[in-house]
Amino acid sequence: MADLDPFVPEFKGLLLAGADEAGRGPLAGDVVAAAVILDPERPIEGLNDSKKLSEKKRELLFDQIIDQALSYGIARASVAEIDELNILNASMLAMKRAIDMLSPKAEFALIDGNRIPPELSCPAEAVVKGDARHQAIAAASILAKVTRDREMVALDKQFPEYGFAKHKGYPTKAHIVAIEKHGVTKYHRRSFGPVQKNLSLF
Repeated sequence: MADLDPFVPEFKGLLLAGADEAGRGPLAGDVVAAAVILDPERPIEGLNDSKKLSEKKRELLFDQIIDQALSYGIARASVAEIDELNILNASMLAMKRAIDMLSPKAEFALIDGNRIPPELSCPAEAVVKGDARHQAIAAASILAKVTRDREMVALDKQFPEYGFAKHKGYPTKAHIVAIEKHGVTKYHRRSFGPVQKNLSLF
């Protein structure tokens, strides 16, 4: 989008990464994070917050980002790590892992949200609503969301009774009813209230 900054002027000349995550709110599945260093010589049209794009547009941009970025990393924190660390800390861990995967490495990172993951390998700044402000963060949001959505569609094939392909693990009424009826899978986050409530039923 034209209103997104493609490259932040004060960081001109630095290898600047954007980082974002997908999947804080769902009751099931890993939280997935991505980090992207865009190539100024190969601009990508149409980057925006992944939530503002259609599924078809996200899929097209996913392939472009993978092909044209200078560097990208896609990482995760598992359901077990979410239950052990809590979802905020697990999201921070996933973003750190994504940034650590970059090659070439980032010299500075813009992190979507209001927190910076601890022990990053480079200096960083948190940017509230960064996925709607900076192209590198928008690109990371697309990689993270498409990756996670694909995984939930695959999980739906294993557990069709839960409707993962439709709700992507989020706490919709249909999902909660499915948990009440069929129980909790190993992919459900046991530390989340609606899941915890149903653990004793089975």
